Amino acid sequence: MTTADYLVVGGGTAGCIVAARLSEDPNVTVTVLEPGPTDEGEPRALDIRRWAEMLEGEYDLDYRSIAQDRGNSHIRQARMRILGGCSTANTMITWRPLPADLDEWVALGAQGWDPASVHPYYDRLATPITPVADKDRNPYVADVVESARQALGLPARTHWNSDDDFARTGRGAGFFEIGYTPESHLRSSTSVHYLHEAIRTRDNLTVRHGIHANRVLVEDGAAVGVLATDGDGTEHRFDATREVIVCCGAIDTPKLLQLSGIGPRQVLLDAGVEVVVDSPGVGENLMDHAEGLIVWQAVREVPGTCATGWDAGAAVRLHEDGPARPDVLMHFPVEAVADHAVTYGVELPDRIVSIAPNVAKPKSRGRVWITSEDPAAAPSIDYRYFTDADGADEATLIAAIRLARRIAAESPMSQWIGPEVFPGSDLTSDEDLSVALRATHQTVYHVSGTCRMGASDDPMAVCDPELRVRGVDGLRIVDASIFPTIPSVNPVGTIMTVAERASDLIRADRRSPVKAAATQRV
Repeated sequence: MTTADYLVVGGGTAGCIVAARLSEDPNVTVTVLEPGPTDEGEPRALDIRRWAEMLEGEYDLDYRSIAQDRGNSHIRQARMRILGGCSTANTMITWRPLPADLDEWVALGAQGWDPASVHPYYDRLATPITPVADKDRNPYVADVVESARQALGLPARTHWNSDDDFARTGRGAGFFEIGYTPESHLRSSTSVHYLHEAIRTRDNLTVRHGIHANRVLVEDGAAVGVLATDGDGTEHRFDATREVIVCCGAIDTPKLLQLSGIGPRQVLLDAGVEVVVDSPGVGENLMDHAEGLIVWQAVREVPGTCATGWDAGAAVRLHEDGPARPDVLMHFPVEAVADHAVTYGVELPDRIVSIAPNVAKPKSRGRVWITSEDPAAAPSIDYRYFTDADGADEATLIAAIRLARRIAAESPMSQWIGPEVFPGSDLTSDEDLSVALRATHQTVYHVSGTCRMGASDDPMAVCDPELRVRGVDGLRIVDASIFPTIPSVNPVGTIMTVAERASDLIRADRRSPVKAAATQRV
């Protein structure tokens, strides 16, 4: 048995920050349980240009969904098992949480998550975040950006996160701000910039690699530790004298809670798990940015210059009377990814380019759940893409493709392309476009919301606004699963900001004599 004041389950984007911040106090001990190896010495994880090499490889759990009634049933959901988690396998496009998105959280019962309270935590992030360097700016992509500005009347953006006009309007086009060091292309993973040095220099911080959490141990209504197995299948018990902090992400966090007996009663009973807390929201409210695809034949060779290959895009509003945030977020890739179009039966020419717009504020909601008490069994995932009653997500994706066509028709992008090869210029009606787009859309790996926080009178809120799991003392969640709604922009910046604020919430509980007495267990 191993004992620490704080057990952090999962050394991913959020977990690295929480562990680093809590261990700044030499009077507490912190243990991180990470199922994968360290990312130190793994060049694919450290070089941001090589992010795609991490997908579908030895570190990726590579989850699949159940068949989708209205969306693509062939999506592969990357979930990384390596220190740094999914921030070792993404493009680190990083945004300050938009005020309109945070205001929505507060309206849904997440008191204390207003922009004035949250933005200082973004400002203290230790990860370098910078506009794409001039040397990494692809000339083709620069032309697409210029066409987007002209065709859609979008303002130019470079420093999105300090641009008050973007925060007020939610509109713009330009090269993004991303988490990397331009000189070396070192990615700004939280493992790199929060944890590597801390592991070497702090005796009170331990990272246990190859440890797979099976369930949270709950005794007398309190989380007291975690039961886990190592790579040889040997079972270990890890005790926490203050808190267990679950940072496993929006798929594996609800899975772990359900394996621990915390979740919807019928789901637990069907899986053969004893009910500890009947919490109907665990695994519900799954959200994702469904990303559409439009492809053209390229008439010129596109240079390979890039930081990540997904360095620029556009934020577009379809409803000017709505909140000041994008309805559509477009990415302008250097290399088109059109695998799902090929699966759909499209024959592509040798040279292609594409635009990839996503549904920035989806209304559809899915779920994730266990079907077995076996911790090694993958959970069931049902995205339920394009199932919102009003058809808003479907209409948004169709509108986004029409906007992309307008961009492509505008010079200078028009000088790079030939015919549209998918979905094809012959598809013009909403009905025809919908069929092709829903069959070929992709995830942007932004799954969120499956253990959302909310008000005390909300039966589907798994956590309170301090991220404490309702019904279990000493148990907290810090990752994208706590989002009440998905951010309208790439969420890694929001995840890191949540982790920074969560660290202060946890420390405040420890400093409070009343709360400390309630959570202290020796």
